Amino acid sequence: MKKEIHPKYYPNCKVSCVCGNTFITGSTEPEIKVELCSACHPFYTGKQKLVDTARRVEKFEAKVKAKEASKNVKGKKAKRIARAEARAKKEITVKTKDIKKIAQVKLNKK
Repeated sequence: MKKEIHPKYYPNCKVSCVCGNTFITGSTEPEIKVELCSACHPFYTGKQKLVDTARRVEKFEAKVKAKEASKNVKGKKAKRIARAEARAKKEITVKTKDIKKIAQVKLNKK
């Protein structure tokens, strides 16, 4: 190793967390202050903390409730929704006469 290019190593670096937990480790800094440690991090403790500043959770729940409410619609909207679902589920059946007509149209076009 070259001399005078590496930072000084502190084998007894004191790490202190906001929660009050402290421990000693090796580092190039003599003292480190952190916001989260293994004693207070949700991944290690199993306690989840949700911080939703943009109200995304409430917006999603509102969308789900609105979708459920639209299923209970009465009147013209309910009929339209029922018809659309029926059309989506309906199978298309083609009769042999229709196939012959389609084939004749294709032959006549060529």
